[in-house]
Amino acid sequence: MILVFAVAVGLAAGFIRARLKVEPYHPVELKHLWLVLVAALPQVLAFFLPATRERVPDQWIPYLLISTQAILLVFVWVNRREPFIWLLGIGLLLNLIVISLNGGWMPISPETIRSQDVPADRWETGARLGYSKDMIIAREDTTLWLLSDILTLPKWIPYRVAFSIGDSIIALGIIGLLLKSESSGQKQDDDRLQENIRS
Repeated sequence: MILVFAVAVGLAAGFIRARLKVEPYHPVELKHLWLVLVAALPQVLAFFLPATRERVPDQWIPYLLISTQAILLVFVWVNRREPFIWLLGIGLLLNLIVISLNGGWMPISPETIRSQDVPADRWETGARLGYSKDMIIAREDTTLWLLSDILTLPKWIPYRVAFSIGDSIIALGIIGLLLKSESSGQKQDDDRLQENIRS
């Protein structure tokens, strides 16, 4: 959810910035966007859609998480010359490291869950948290605890969610990418360059 929020903020900020500069809003064109779809679709099916998430065995989740993170890192590498894409890469790499070192799950501590007011009868240490990507692991048993889902939103925001430092860095990268708008002249020059390369 934090990444969806980042997309919304980035698009809104980019559109407002373009309007203030009195020019059309042209988000930076990224190569091979289909890689993002390939990575996102399995996660949507496994974590968000009620009709499918109940049918995905827990044993599959570590493979799904690690492989989709790797696909997204390939996407970042392909677009490595674009501004702010390096933030996505750093965030993804941090998440991949902590997930890989904790059995293929994103760790979340009992203390973080309690801070989110999750009823005690809905979770237990050593088990998966609902249908999420999170595994409830005691802080002292978590490898690289600092990179796990330790961050939460302020109490005055009614939505309850925990996220990692890596997620935060990814969100900043998304906002930066969407905030930057190519000017019409720059976009035309880039299009001409691509045509010359093809010919």
